[in-house]
Amino acid sequence: KSENEGLMHGCGHDGHTASLLTAAKILNNLKSEFAGTVKLIFQPGEEIAVGAKTMVGEGVVEDVDAIFGIHVWNDLESGKISVEAGPRMAAVNQFIINVKGKGGHGSMPYQGVDPIMAGAAVVMNLQTIVSREFDPMEPAVLSVDIFNSGSKANVLPENSYLEGTTRCFSREINQNFEEIIGRVAQKTAASYRAEAKLEYNKMTLPLINDQEISAIAHKAAAKFSGQGSIVKLDKTTGGEDFSFFAAEVPAAFAFVGSKNKAKGADAPHHHPEFNIDEDALKTVSGLYAQFALDFLNKGEVE
Repeated sequence: KSENEGLMHGCGHDGHTASLLTAAKILNNLKSEFAGTVKLIFQPGEEIAVGAKTMVGEGVVEDVDAIFGIHVWNDLESGKISVEAGPRMAAVNQFIINVKGKGGHGSMPYQGVDPIMAGAAVVMNLQTIVSREFDPMEPAVLSVDIFNSGSKANVLPENSYLEGTTRCFSREINQNFEEIIGRVAQKTAASYRAEAKLEYNKMTLPLINDQEISAIAHKAAAKFSGQGSIVKLDKTTGGEDFSFFAAEVPAAFAFVGSKNKAKGADAPHHHPEFNIDEDALKTVSGLYAQFALDFLNKGEVE
């Protein structure tokens, strides 16, 4: 909870920072026990999906052989760990569609071009993209979450505004979404004599865990917390800009459970009452340190 009333991201990033600082302390105390360099990245701007992308552009992972990230997760009981290989979190993108018609009077719609009718048709036709243009074995989401138009019951407006999000785990689908949405929006609007313009903002990439790095992280989790702490967790359509690091170097991203109903820490992320079991941070810190040690000495653990 923020010390400033009414302000809270509610996702656990303060816990992430505390955990990585603790891992730094652990590794500094153990630096005589490993050869190599551990680089700790304190990344800003996850909330607006610009932090990792900016840091990659500044060369932060150019000297990195592998990268490991952790998110506390209130869908898991405190201390449980998920670190499967393969897709873990979705690509997140935002689309904005402006539909331009021609204003007029509601009683004489033939004298204008109705942007509400055109916009509604765009909304409906966008829903066919996932079901008719993508492999049904590849999960994808397209949601229109804002539709604004009009100001008076008997006045035909000139414009309508649509905004929404796409989610997917396939890099190919993520690459194609923009062109398909633009085509469907423009062609649909044109059939109603209107125009549609698309603004498409790519926010995060699909987050895909590397097989080898995930295996090292899995062994580190078993070594630190015990095999019984490891659970399987389905991939999530939430997004994470750690994906930009993972696109550059072999990576693994783990979820560490932080849910504890007895402590009042069982609300989902971004809920107004979100809180975490801070004992989970010990697991996060230990797992970070154990992974670093095992990766740098991986010849001994394989």
